[in-house]
Amino acid sequence: MEIPLLHPHDDTPHDACGVFGIYGHARAAEAVFFGLFALQHRGQESAGICVAGAHGLAGHTGMGLASEVLTPAVVNRLDGAAAIGHVRYSTTGSSNLKNAQPLIVDYARGQLAVAHNGNLVNAYSLRKELEAGGSIFQTTTDSEIVIHLMARPLNAPLDEVLVSVFRRVRGAFSIVLLTPDALIGVRDPHGFRPLSLGRLDDAYVLASETSAFDLTGATFVRDVAPGEIVIITNNGIQSLKYGTDATPSLCIFEYVYFARPDSRIDGRTCHVVRKALGRQLAKEYPVEADIVVAVPDSGNSAALGYSEQSGIPLDIGYIRNHYVGRTFISPCQVDRDMKVRVKLNVVPDVVRGKRVVIVDDSIVRGTTTFSRVSELKKAGAKEVHVRIGCPPLRFPCFYGIDFHSHDQLIAARHTIAEIQQFLCAESLGYLSLEGMLAACGGGPGFCCACFTGAYPVAIEEQANKTMMERAHKIIQKDVPASVASAELGSAPAPADAPVAEAKPARQKRTAKAKAKAAAPAAAAAADRTDRTDRTDRTDPASPAAAAPAAAAMDELFTLQ
Repeated sequence: MEIPLLHPHDDTPHDACGVFGIYGHARAAEAVFFGLFALQHRGQESAGICVAGAHGLAGHTGMGLASEVLTPAVVNRLDGAAAIGHVRYSTTGSSNLKNAQPLIVDYARGQLAVAHNGNLVNAYSLRKELEAGGSIFQTTTDSEIVIHLMARPLNAPLDEVLVSVFRRVRGAFSIVLLTPDALIGVRDPHGFRPLSLGRLDDAYVLASETSAFDLTGATFVRDVAPGEIVIITNNGIQSLKYGTDATPSLCIFEYVYFARPDSRIDGRTCHVVRKALGRQLAKEYPVEADIVVAVPDSGNSAALGYSEQSGIPLDIGYIRNHYVGRTFISPCQVDRDMKVRVKLNVVPDVVRGKRVVIVDDSIVRGTTTFSRVSELKKAGAKEVHVRIGCPPLRFPCFYGIDFHSHDQLIAARHTIAEIQQFLCAESLGYLSLEGMLAACGGGPGFCCACFTGAYPVAIEEQANKTMMERAHKIIQKDVPASVASAELGSAPAPADAPVAEAKPARQKRTAKAKAKAAAPAAAAAADRTDRTDRTDRTDPASPAAAAPAAAAMDELFTLQ
């Protein structure tokens, strides 16, 4: 059976980014590089560093992993005692060099650099307002909105400007900013994304996760509180509170998947929490089996907990290839089964003839999990029981996880029984919401919107990954032809100028063109159909190209 390809990329959740900053260190750029190396799991599309040196701010960004972009030669020439860095996975704005961060600008107050993890849910309306007021944007990322708000005329000291700016933006964000004489960290009022403060000798450090402190030799001081701004200068740390009335809503997926297992969030080590998720999963969905197998690396901790609670031995059923680079294989070079095998390979002697419990953190679209089950059975597994360390993902996320629509989520459109049928598994068990919350410490304080649909912050209707690009296209479409021609370098024609008659083309007209001249409406329709056919054959992301996959899924399942 062929896998219905609902999305051309891998079937795992993706977070927005990782940020790191340091102030008061002789080799600040080097420290940031190692901090980004520890945060690489949070984003692999682009990386960058900005330093504050003797001549102001200077930086370097590029597409790729931190080790690819920030070579020793690049890091050595970034001289300064303060720096910020960023690794990106795009959730607002396309993946291209102009959207790589940190963003560095000169403005009325001097120089400013920004690195951002999260999503602003009112970015669309803020950008429209700013552009109407004359702001000119250079990127399509929501992070640039912070820069334009900072540049608005306001005769006030920096701390008052920061409070004013971050009271205007809504959503999920942990942001580090750098000026020639200050490092600034900001966490949104709900605390969706983590941000921690540390010390490295006499320097202060900010990072998305505490695991970055371990690699750089820094010690953890405390978490930046939700709704807090910390300003670090030669005079020490200044703390400002700008949003203290919001309900704490840490993204629970930080515990389930995003953060490194050795990171601590709100005092809890993620590995320990994930083991508790696995133990609770074994209580809720016990099964008679011979071995427990983790989907590495995201399912390792939960699988260990499941094994400990159930008494079923844990074994290594998959070997992961840790040396597959992000550009190792292009989508058109191999079939989907090969792409799965390149990343993980089953150990047949471990699973052959056995009843296998496979444990993973989540199921998004279902295609990768199907491949995992299929490979186990091809290797001779007698039975495959799928266990998932979180509830079904039924609702889109607008706070920094890259699934913005119900169409990307298999559980949003199908029952658990239908998903089990699609996976060809003997059983399927998702951890309950109550069980997940209990394993994560219990009580309120988490955002579970992707499971429940209860969004802590209201969402703009336009919110999605490409909203800035779409807004730009709409504006371009509404520009008068005279203005458009002027932007292209030609002078606009006077309003009363006669319309020039189109000259016939010099080339010999084709039969299709003659048909269009004879029957414009019919030929135009035929031309549109022909263009659509050509697009579908060459663009796998086009709607018509995706139709066979969607039809295959709908045929497999009985839709409500």
